Amino acid sequence: MPPSSSSSNTDGYDLVLRLLLGVLAVVVPLSHLAWLCGNLTASLTGGSWAPYQPTNALLHPEQVWPEAGKNALLIGARIVPVLLLLALGVTAVALWLRHKNRGGSRKKITGMAKARDIEPLMAKAITDKARSLRPSLKDAKHIEARDTGILLGNLQNTRHEVRMGYEDVAVAIMAPRSGKTTSLAIPSMLAAPGPVLLTSNKAAGDAFTATYEARCRVGQVWTMDPQQIAYAAREMWWNPLASAKTLDGANRLAGHFLAASVDTSQQSDFWSKAGSNILSQLLLAAALDERPITDIMQWLAFPADRTPLDILRDHDFAAVAAQLKGTVEGPPETRDGIYETARQYAAALLNNEIAAWVTPQKDVPEFRPSEFVTSTDTLFLLSKDGGGGASALIAACADSVMRAATAQAERAGGRLDPPMLAILDEAANVCKISDLPDLYSHLGSRGIIPITILQSYRQGQKVWGDAGMDAMWSASTVKVIGSGIDDPDFADKLSRLIGDHDVETTSTSHSESGKSTSVSMRQERILPADAIRALPKGTALCFATGMRAAMLDLRPWYREPGAGELSAASARASKAITARAVAKHAPTQSDFGTAA
Repeated sequence: MPPSSSSSNTDGYDLVLRLLLGVLAVVVPLSHLAWLCGNLTASLTGGSWAPYQPTNALLHPEQVWPEAGKNALLIGARIVPVLLLLALGVTAVALWLRHKNRGGSRKKITGMAKARDIEPLMAKAITDKARSLRPSLKDAKHIEARDTGILLGNLQNTRHEVRMGYEDVAVAIMAPRSGKTTSLAIPSMLAAPGPVLLTSNKAAGDAFTATYEARCRVGQVWTMDPQQIAYAAREMWWNPLASAKTLDGANRLAGHFLAASVDTSQQSDFWSKAGSNILSQLLLAAALDERPITDIMQWLAFPADRTPLDILRDHDFAAVAAQLKGTVEGPPETRDGIYETARQYAAALLNNEIAAWVTPQKDVPEFRPSEFVTSTDTLFLLSKDGGGGASALIAACADSVMRAATAQAERAGGRLDPPMLAILDEAANVCKISDLPDLYSHLGSRGIIPITILQSYRQGQKVWGDAGMDAMWSASTVKVIGSGIDDPDFADKLSRLIGDHDVETTSTSHSESGKSTSVSMRQERILPADAIRALPKGTALCFATGMRAAMLDLRPWYREPGAGELSAASARASKAITARAVAKHAPTQSDFGTAA
């Protein structure tokens, strides 16, 4: 149906109005600039200041300033105002485009949490909570922000800081180079008021180098680097058998070797269970007799060796000794298969460089978890991806620290003060603690704050299984989701958790009687799965228990005050790693002799 004449007239009026507004937008500022610049020109050439008359200044400048020269007015009242107006216009357009580009990638999303929706994570509430959780802050007149909680970022497009408190436990799912280290791990470590534990598979250019000097200033720094990620000198040793003098403790230690070697789906088969049981029994024997952990490798090599049997019996573990004897005297094929499985799990202990970190060393201090958790020290636990037994030792050490912290919290009345921060970066690769999802249910209430950082949800499922990862997700009071989520199922799950909102839809129709407009409401996802997948770097979703999902602007350490000093410290630490690597791998005189 052709449009009616009344509709055409309306469209024509709209066009004329827009043209009029456009002309006014140019003429009004230009006339005022002409009047101002003309007066400045007249003053510079000895004339007088004319009264306010911008229209005449633009159209008839010679009448407004008759004593000024023609050329001076041409430049001052015509050319200069036009150039100024162009410059102002270009500047305005540039600022608008900059804001648009920034807003295009980080535009405020309707339906996401506002400051009032996540008030428990805001400054006032988190400070009040810190006073109640930490007796040392109860009577303090002023509390530093770092003492109240861990900074997660700013509520998007605002200056409101969002923090998790020192009773929260967190899971962060962030793809590589999405800010998990620069915006979460490093700032958290720098601001931590108590002891800090970090697991990682990198050193140079990572949290290790960025925080090393800063953490040295607040306490002793311990570095366990069995696979020489940072080429750290062996300045500590840790006894993994210290907590293996009970059957439960030995089972936990053996479980770390099992988890580091096979996926959760394979841990319940016969050979895996049997190998883990033998390992547990031998670890218990070595712990009871105060032997180094490497002695179990000799017992595994010679199943007929009766030494572990005698030790277990001498320490009243007759039932465990009977189980061990039954395996040793069982069918040779079965026995050899079980022992070979156990040998594979503990194979890293055959490496002298690795074993030296977990056996007594002369003139090297012993790392004691019970002392660490009451200090402001830092423990770096470094291991390569798929490190097998080496990653088992890393997981065992992290586990022993968290268990020591739990025991200390119970002795201190229920909570650690100051709290302990445990950043389990690359947890699915180098720190596979089997019952970590179960530990999440009570660590926060003890003042032990774990932040498990994963690259994807599926990565966690591979280590802890579907039920285990779901349990960790549910037990986490704070979840941080960064950019790079490529799992469609997980992205859709997040989209459903964020929810829907009402969207106003306007429709227009034309008829013989004119144009009519109707407005209706419909439900739409606040953040669809494709938008979650396309989250820009520097932003993250925050899910906190009992609150709406919030969009955060991350705060990387290199954009904060003091970044220059930290950058220099990181460069020095990285340079030191390079120097140690060169020194270790430098050819010796014997190498040249062999080559000759």
